[in-house]
Amino acid sequence: MSTDLSEKALETLIVDYMTYSGGGWLVGEPKDYEREYAVDLAHLAMFLRATQPEVAEALDLDHDGPTRRKFLARLQGEITKRGVIDVLRKGIKHGPHALDLFYGTPSPGNAKAAARYADNHFSVTRQLRYSRDETQLALDLGLFINGLPVASFELKNSLTKQTAEDAVEQYKRDRDPKELLFQFGRCMAHFAVDDQVVRFCTELKGKASWFLPFDQGYQDGAGNPPNPHGIKTDYLWKRILTPVGLTNIIENYAQIVAEKDPKTGKKKSRQIYPRYHQLDVVRKLLADGAARGTGHRYLIQHSAGSGKSNSLAWLAHQLIGLEHDGKRVFDSIIVVTDRVILDKQIRDTIKQFVQVGSTVTHADHSHDLREAIEGGKKIIITTVQKFPFIYQAIGDSHRGNTFAIIIDEAHSSQGGQATSRMSQALSERGAREDGETPEDAINRIMASRKMLPNASYYAFTATPKNKTLETFGEPYQAEGKTKHRPFHSYTMKQAIQEGFILDVLANYTPINSYYRLVKTVEADPEFDTRKANKKLRRYVENNDHALRLKAEIIVDHFHDHVLAMNKIGGKARAMVVTSSIEHAIRYHFAITNYLNERKSPYRDIVAFSGEPEYKKVKVSEAKLNGFPSREIADKIQEDPYRFLVCADKFQTGYDEPLLHTMYVDKPLSGIKAVQTLSRLNRAHPQKHDVMVLDFANNPDVIQDAFEDYYRTTLLSEETDPNKLHDLKADLDAYQVYEQQQINDFVELYLTNASREQLGPILDACAATYTGQLDEDCQVDFKGKAKAFVRTYSFLAAILPYTNAEWEKASIFLNFLIPKLPAPEEEDLSRGILETVDMDSYRVEKQATMNIALADEDAEIGPVPTSGGGRMPEPELDLLSNIVKTFNDQWGNIQWTDEDRVRQLISEDIPARVAADGAYRNAMKNNDKQNARIEHDKALARVMTAFLKDDTELFKQFSDNESFKKWLSDSIFAVTYEESGKRSA
Repeated sequence: MSTDLSEKALETLIVDYMTYSGGGWLVGEPKDYEREYAVDLAHLAMFLRATQPEVAEALDLDHDGPTRRKFLARLQGEITKRGVIDVLRKGIKHGPHALDLFYGTPSPGNAKAAARYADNHFSVTRQLRYSRDETQLALDLGLFINGLPVASFELKNSLTKQTAEDAVEQYKRDRDPKELLFQFGRCMAHFAVDDQVVRFCTELKGKASWFLPFDQGYQDGAGNPPNPHGIKTDYLWKRILTPVGLTNIIENYAQIVAEKDPKTGKKKSRQIYPRYHQLDVVRKLLADGAARGTGHRYLIQHSAGSGKSNSLAWLAHQLIGLEHDGKRVFDSIIVVTDRVILDKQIRDTIKQFVQVGSTVTHADHSHDLREAIEGGKKIIITTVQKFPFIYQAIGDSHRGNTFAIIIDEAHSSQGGQATSRMSQALSERGAREDGETPEDAINRIMASRKMLPNASYYAFTATPKNKTLETFGEPYQAEGKTKHRPFHSYTMKQAIQEGFILDVLANYTPINSYYRLVKTVEADPEFDTRKANKKLRRYVENNDHALRLKAEIIVDHFHDHVLAMNKIGGKARAMVVTSSIEHAIRYHFAITNYLNERKSPYRDIVAFSGEPEYKKVKVSEAKLNGFPSREIADKIQEDPYRFLVCADKFQTGYDEPLLHTMYVDKPLSGIKAVQTLSRLNRAHPQKHDVMVLDFANNPDVIQDAFEDYYRTTLLSEETDPNKLHDLKADLDAYQVYEQQQINDFVELYLTNASREQLGPILDACAATYTGQLDEDCQVDFKGKAKAFVRTYSFLAAILPYTNAEWEKASIFLNFLIPKLPAPEEEDLSRGILETVDMDSYRVEKQATMNIALADEDAEIGPVPTSGGGRMPEPELDLLSNIVKTFNDQWGNIQWTDEDRVRQLISEDIPARVAADGAYRNAMKNNDKQNARIEHDKALARVMTAFLKDDTELFKQFSDNESFKKWLSDSIFAVTYEESGKRSA
């Protein structure tokens, strides 16, 4: 007999496991399903007779009479009004009866509760005939708890060339959402399942039904891993939808939330069911906490679009009752966030389970936090900025409490000093003792800087920095080094492949600029070439003609390629990313003017902070837009507004699914590039692609930025604490201070001495700095002092030992650094813009590309500990030579393909050389001379890569010594200076 590969065989396999293999489910009969009321009457009656016999008898469930019908109508009405989740949790009231319809997880050792839980009827029914008309349509499977439906299944088998996508289409096409079983809130989820993948939907809406993946993920992407013990999707019924697992979801995750539209005042309900990775991360965190107790650190790297807010809220709620060895693990849960929406989501989540007022509070001020802890509030929400500074108000008695600290977007919220103050706030070791000496105070401060043994940290981020990975990541040994990795990850790759976010690099279009300058004065003065070239580039890119040209490209492209193509059902919006407030305001006027010329019905909104002067007049968002700043996020969703012109605002943490196209005219790199472009990635049922047009960046730089966060991000090695010894030795050698001055200053500071006593010590050291060090030494000393303070404030929290000398030096240098003036550098390029004019300017749209990212985990280096440097030497040249060189670079070389060569020399080659690992390492750790050696090697490697496609350029580089020297000097000047700026 051959193997049965039909859909029916898959149905049999699932039901056999659930009902006969210890799965804990009972078999339901299709004939027992009461279609008029959408209940399995037999199992409902059995449950009530076993648990509430008097009520069951009064309801006369065995006879189809008025009493039973009245009860079933009441039950059906309550589910319609409240949803099945709430009815299972809280039961219903009917006449004189209060009915329990589900018994939840029993507490350990509670035999009575365990017996009640065992009375629950978890049943599965095959070929469930649900339809109230005569079509007798049937579902493959229906899941019930005590006779109430909680989930439906449509099954397919890929071996017979039908997949879960066919099941999705069946739900959309053949399952009428008006049928009682498919109405909102009646089931928690509807599953489309085959032997490869799982999809689910919480609300059927015909063609508009939105099915989401419920897969484990494979190789950091979508799908499921091969299963050596069965089919790939059996985790769904073997691990997720067990009676215990489903009970946990009902009690702690599934919910219906009502959202009020602030414009219309209307309420709209939305049903939430956890996605696989959300369930997985929360359960794993809770299991680890239950096994190990408090005092641990967890880094959760979850991509944008992963639903971090819900994951975080579910975790916060369940940490309240977490126990280890029979004792409660945490006294308080502190959530540190900057997102107002998260505050609301946590409250909405908690409200489903307990009285929110007695559990959740928000701490805006120090007394709020103190009162919250003293008042027994379990979840305290505060902001990144306020939490570190209100630690002094926490009473000493609370320093002995245990805390779970949940950090939202940890990359931005956990600098060394913030972590240190947070630790001091909650550490019992941070309590000041009566009569302590300065030495006692130093020891106390050092101890309280440490990550707390009485707290566990849960850090959520999509883009972990090296500092975040080293502070919160999981250490492991590899290649003879201690590396760090996240405790749990849901990658950008998986989120894109599963459709939770869109790939913002799939339609990336670079736009290159070409221009020519002319000298407008007869004299030929000298200017600093390095600074002059930067000013000239900024001058041409911000020239009124250039800005007008770019505004036209933006407006025309949006009308012709976004609106005309009916993107997002005709609701698409665009963001224009600018480099400064003035730049944004000028763009606003240029776009507004051109929209008027086109007689377009659409308008733009400009967003920036403060009230700057523009053309000698104070302006604000409200004045330019015609409505208050607080309304910007709402207004951009309404016509006629289609363009959001931004200067920093809205470039991080802004979630607007209607954003479709981004126009970038601002240099971006690293995390900033990822965060800015990721504003486009939010999913929408009608959003199938996004576009980026970039006036300012090289695709290679954008690619490098995203590759660090496409899959799991790892730390290559830990920061070497010996670098602190080296930095301290270098600082001591300058003899700006004496050790006794440090000791005296710290003792005075810790004994609350007056400012008059502290000032003379700092002033004396500052006088030595300015009087005895030349400019190069001043730059080096100040840079190394900053590096010492920055590195120590980070390492002090995570090193297993303390060092009083470092602590004293850190306290002293924190006060000394602001006293040290920066060396004055004469601007030898001043006035150059008055001596030139722009002869021509054009922009050219390049081919749209899909920037492909490396499919591998990314390693990032440890926290840099280098500092110092030297004053850059001015490179003087005649104006005529500067203009000639500039035009040669940007518009005047006689090449076969001039435009391509200009782009390669000005953008592609510098970007690739700057990204070379050996050169970057040399810039960090060696002097300028050694960095130049590595630069030349890197340039040679880059030029060799151009041999095939750009033979002419490679030939000039190989054969023309003067060209090679000019190119090498130019690329080094650009890349080395940019590196110095980043590390300063």
